[in-house]
Amino acid sequence: MCIMRRKPIIALIYDFDGTLSPGNMQEFGFIQAIEKSPEKFWKMSDEIAIDQDASNILSYMKLMFDEARNKGIRLRKKDFQNFGRKVELFSGVKEWFQLTKRYGKEHGVTVEHYINSSGLAEIIEGTPIAGEFKRIFACSFLYDENGEAVWPGVAVDYTAKTQFLFKINKGILSIRDNKLVNESQSEDKKRIPFPHMVYFGDGQTDVPCMKIVKMFGGHSIAVYNPEIPGKKASARKLLNQERVNFIAPAEYTEDSLNYKIVCSIIDKIKADYELQRLKSAR
Repeated sequence: MCIMRRKPIIALIYDFDGTLSPGNMQEFGFIQAIEKSPEKFWKMSDEIAIDQDASNILSYMKLMFDEARNKGIRLRKKDFQNFGRKVELFSGVKEWFQLTKRYGKEHGVTVEHYINSSGLAEIIEGTPIAGEFKRIFACSFLYDENGEAVWPGVAVDYTAKTQFLFKINKGILSIRDNKLVNESQSEDKKRIPFPHMVYFGDGQTDVPCMKIVKMFGGHSIAVYNPEIPGKKASARKLLNQERVNFIAPAEYTEDSLNYKIVCSIIDKIKADYELQRLKSAR
């Protein structure tokens, strides 16, 4: 007989840049501190990756390190977190997490929030929403004995993002672990089944995750900034290609489409759970 939890757990999983925030997190303080424009910074980062056939993620991390050193800017965890305090968020984001948790509690489910981002964990940790997440899966630096960043410690590309889904699935919070995540585990032992996941993303690095979650019975939402021309069309293309279940503006208020979608998904998961529980009780 399948052993069922008293309450289903639902994971809401978010990319960060372009999903919860209207821009790349480096553009809210760090790039200004090194006296570059966003266009110039990302052009330099792309040139490093192209010239050396390197990872785009590692290239931007190295560029941050090099440019900060050239300007005499210290990069300790608290310095990154100070940049994080300047990061802008989409409408309703600050209230969203407790709003959805409350709806889940009222309907007999536990809602958890996770970040799955190619941005920097240290900057996200400085934002006002950092404490809302069960785990922040994102890039990070290694630090020396003086607390200074010296080398990339974690680089999260689209492949790593998909691995983090399976860690959430099995209840593994360690980024370093590569053993438990690959061990065979029966479906009834997995902490959060894929059908209990909702993935929010906006860009190409999110497509594999959105596709995987949808393929395994969960729900994926492509969000877009309605103020940027072409973003809605890009999201609709993902919908037409059946890579996502829904598209919605990047708004997170109680009257937003995202909230209506998530509440309906919670209702569906709870109903499916109760039907399965009745079936197992025979």
